[in-house]
Parts: sequence; structure tokens; C-alpha cells
Amino acid sequence: QSIQKKAIVYDGDGDAHYDTISAFIKSMRGSDPDAALYWLAKMIEAGEDPRFIARRIVICAAEDVGLADPMALVLANSALQAAEFVGWPEARIPLAEATIYIATANKSNSAITAIDAALDDVKSGRTLAVPEHLRDAHYSGAKKLGHGEGYKYAHEGENHFVPQDYLGADKIYYEPTEQGAEKKIKERVEKWRAALSEARKKNQK
Repeated sequence: QSIQKKAIVYDGDGDAHYDTISAFIKSMRGSDPDAALYWLAKMIEAGEDPRFIARRIVICAAEDVGLADPMALVLANSALQAAEFVGWPEARIPLAEATIYIATANKSNSAITAIDAALDDVKSGRTLAVPEHLRDAHYSGAKKLGHGEGYKYAHEGENHFVPQDYLGADKIYYEPTEQGAEKKIKERVEKWRAALSEARKKNQK
């Protein structure tokens, strides 16, 4: 469909405003750089605050790209700083760069899913006591209470890893995907979790 010449409908705090930013975010999430650039251009032409746009790009980078490409958040934050520094009209350039990068990046929402699952447990009252070996042992009398006893310094282990209980419960929040850079993260996490599981079994005997 061709783009017809007509006045831009964009009220600063009305439906058109929120509909446009919604379309912008969903286009980046949906990996369509052309659509994202169009909605970005509409906001620019309507005189939208560059910081408002940049903040949404930062959120999208963390929520929708996440650990599949950690550089997305770095670039988005740099675009925010650049937009604040140069203002319009030059701000359109770093904002466009970040928009294209995020729209074309590998996607993963594992970070927001993980923290929201953990928050749900905390808000629901499913709280856990800090394991004794992880408690602060620096203050006077802490050792008499058993605080810090049995803690193993991770850097002294093979590959800087020691399998020990850090939560006090067998709970998984982070579910890594195989998208982009997160695939290697998944390999490491699965290896560590297997070692932790084996250590728990030995401690239960």
C-alpha cells in the first residue's frame, strides 16, 4: 500500500501518540526494520521528545533482544545519551541506528521472564532464608552463629566454579534460549546446574 500525503495525526498525550509508540515497539520486536523506521519517522516529524523515543528503545533492547545480543542494550543506551546530547534534528541518526540494530538482532525475552517469575515468588510470600554459609561473617559474633561456615570461594574452584547451594531450594527462574549469544550462555548454565544438582544429591545422602 502506498503512503498517501496527508496531515500527521499525532496528539502528544492521546490515542495516536500511544498507538504510534506501540506500533514502533512491536515492529522492533517483530524484526521489521522498515516498519520500525516509519513509525520512528512519524514520531520525529510530529516533534516527539527524543528522550521518550530513546527510553522505549532501551526497554525494547532489554526486554525483547536481551541476552541473545547483549550489545543491543549498550547501543540503545548510547543512543539515549547521544539523543540527549545533540537534540533534534541530529538525534534522528543515533535513534535510527539503534532502531535498526534492535529490529535486526536475535531475540530473547528470557531476562524479563526470569525476573518476573522470581518477583512472583517473592510477592506471593514464597520467601527463603539466606543459607548459613552465604551469610555475612565479618561482624563480631557472626562466626559463633555459624554464619559463613562452609562457604567455598568460587575462584578457587576449577574454571572458577564451585558447586554449592546458593538459594536453599531447587528452583529455576532463568530459562536460556538458543538465540544468538545466549546459546553459549545456555551451555554454561546447563553444565553448572548439572554439577549443582549432583552436589545436592551427595549432600542429601
